[in-house]
Amino acid sequence: QVHLVESGGDSVQAGGSLRISCVGSGSALSNAYIGWFRQAPGKQREGVVTFSTTGGRTYYGDSVKGRFTISQDNAKNTWYLQMNSLKPEDTAVYYCAADVFRYGDGLTHGPWRWWGQGTQVTVSS
Repeated sequence: QVHLVESGGDSVQAGGSLRISCVGSGSALSNAYIGWFRQAPGKQREGVVTFSTTGGRTYYGDSVKGRFTISQDNAKNTWYLQMNSLKPEDTAVYYCAADVFRYGDGLTHGPWRWWGQGTQVTVSS
């Protein structure tokens, strides 16, 4: 069984930075795909970034390219999303997801088997 827990969400001003974390447990995560997704009130879920825990291609959503960066400490099953130049439209609940497969770039294709509970990021203008 895989368990994911996000943390680090906060309220920041536009132009600021924030790093959120996802800590996972479960043996499947040693060779898995991880995704960060976000959902704002009244909007559909949006793929932020997907990547593999064992290397391979990383895909970023168009709205975050050049501003958001992932990093990972696979020994600790911890994955970070560094968010720079934040905008009010980045306000959302951010979710970490995992699966042993990735369908296409994973940003718009699913399903993703395991999900965290989410962490709120609020960006004020």
